[in-house]
Amino acid sequence: MKIILFGYGKMGKTIERLAQQAGHEIVLRLNSSDQPDVAQLRATAADVAIEFTTPEAAYDNLRLCIEAGLPVVSGTTGWLERKAELEAFCKARQGAFFYAANFSIGVNIFFALNRYLAGLMSRFPQYEPALEEIHHLQKKDAPSGTAIHLAEDLIEHFPGKEKWVKGVAADPNELSVISKREGSVPGTHILRWRSGEDEMELTHRAFSREGFAAGALRAAEWLQGREGCFGMKDLLGL
Repeated sequence: MKIILFGYGKMGKTIERLAQQAGHEIVLRLNSSDQPDVAQLRATAADVAIEFTTPEAAYDNLRLCIEAGLPVVSGTTGWLERKAELEAFCKARQGAFFYAANFSIGVNIFFALNRYLAGLMSRFPQYEPALEEIHHLQKKDAPSGTAIHLAEDLIEHFPGKEKWVKGVAADPNELSVISKREGSVPGTHILRWRSGEDEMELTHRAFSREGFAAGALRAAEWLQGREGCFGMKDLLGL
């Protein structure tokens, strides 16, 4: 594949290394200061774009790719209030868009376990759920996109909670989501269910960016020849 990278920070460079090891070619690398247009993207003859930038830039980057007829994979979080708008644009243009809050296979199994456990725990209201996420100091959005995904899935399957809040919940209908920023932590997510008698804890701890980058590259390969809007459930069959 010929790949355009939107975002050439630590994640972009990890994707580049894995892509080249797999025999793919990076035809264009774009930083936040670059201002590409449709003609520039088309001139590369790229097969796909992979976008890991900032919440402020993501929507415009993704829309540009779709305008250029370029399938695009994105892992940028913090912009999802416009995701439905982008998906509508993608479908109208018969484009291809793949989004995931987290491309790690382990995290997506974690998502599935969270949905199953939330449904099971709906029978045991004495247990109180809470979420905690820990990331490196450079991560701008808090809670993380992964934590928000976990929270929304839990609420959908557990009738005791109506919404999530950042920090400690003040209302019993709210789900607490605690965010911490420490050192160079790639990403840790902790789901707790606590009663007066005991506590259960489910944790996913990433050791590096490799899992995220490998998943994004796998999504880019899978997106070839497809039309529509997709996510990790489609890729992994979860």
